[in-house]
Amino acid sequence: MTDDERAIRNLVDTWLGASQNGDYATVLSLMSDDVVFMVPGQEPFGKAAFAAAINSQPQVEIDAHSEIQELNVLGDWAFLRNRLDITIKPSGADAGAAVRRAGYTLTILRKEADGRWLLVRDANLMMAQT
Repeated sequence: MTDDERAIRNLVDTWLGASQNGDYATVLSLMSDDVVFMVPGQEPFGKAAFAAAINSQPQVEIDAHSEIQELNVLGDWAFLRNRLDITIKPSGADAGAAVRRAGYTLTILRKEADGRWLLVRDANLMMAQT
């Protein structure tokens, strides 16, 4: 495994850990300012819309698992195909039924001048699980 592959795997682990800990500042730091997310049923959206969505949600508990299926580094660009399984459960006064989503993502990353890898495009194909 190359240093770049290790760094990208670390980015995925950091994203999931930060999400589980409610550390959304860290999650936002792992994406470029020009990031674009694509999810079923919505127009593509960027970092500002992502931030607004996570900051407006009620307090939740997140259990997330990732299995990278494919990771390719091509110079300062990389892509990964990932299988995610995420359960989100409202906590505190908003406690309610958990929602589980699972499926694949296709993510493009870019290596910045400072050597950090950042997420720049993400196509999320996860679907609700029963």
